[in-house]
Amino acid sequence: MADKQQEIIAMFDEIAQSYDLANRVMSCGIDIAWRKKACNLAFSNLPKQSLDSLHIADIACGTGDMILHWQKNAQKNAITLQEIRGLDPSAEMLKIAQKKLPSISFTQCEATALPLENESFDIVSIAYGIRNVLERKKALEEFMRVLKEGGILVILEFTKCHNPNFLENLMGFYTKNILPLIGGIISKNYRAYRYLPDSIEEFLTKEKLLLELKEVGFIPLYTKAFSANVCTLFVLKKHSTKQTN
Repeated sequence: MADKQQEIIAMFDEIAQSYDLANRVMSCGIDIAWRKKACNLAFSNLPKQSLDSLHIADIACGTGDMILHWQKNAQKNAITLQEIRGLDPSAEMLKIAQKKLPSISFTQCEATALPLENESFDIVSIAYGIRNVLERKKALEEFMRVLKEGGILVILEFTKCHNPNFLENLMGFYTKNILPLIGGIISKNYRAYRYLPDSIEEFLTKEKLLLELKEVGFIPLYTKAFSANVCTLFVLKKHSTKQTN
């Protein structure tokens, strides 16, 4: 398993230079609305006092796209970001992220071993990254560990459809046949973008991933699939033992 995980990380190193361009072309910018929704739901489910000094950890941050969305949406909502940390196992992705966001602290690490203190973050996010983590339960337990009580976990991920309808089959055809071609042409690495539909096919349905999250102890607040159920947004809460009057 460790060797396969390193192969996945190496693949992302290979496509880092063309990653942003390929993603913009392939998604047609649709993912922007999903990310905005994720940010706003996270903010609205935190106590007001947390919003005055917010700490966010973005896992599998890649080139920093989700961090840009956290910053933009926090500014729109007049929310103070005390700290944003970006963490990713790909050194090449982090080089690009650091150039885009020179004021942000980035750390190279895997989601299963976060160099973060216990209960130190209000929000943990992972956008299109949990699918690439082979020891998924260990990663989810890490997210639970570093979140404060009452903290929010945000997951955006491609999920597998169960008994797909016509529209879902059409989206599946696009994902399996068109996306790898476009990504391969832009990145000159067809193998890497062939991995995308293959990894979705091998991944979980939204129902099964939600079950895994509940088993770790997360409380679901919001679950919604977008774009013919290809992408799912999960917003969950770490339970709080504190009593409120």
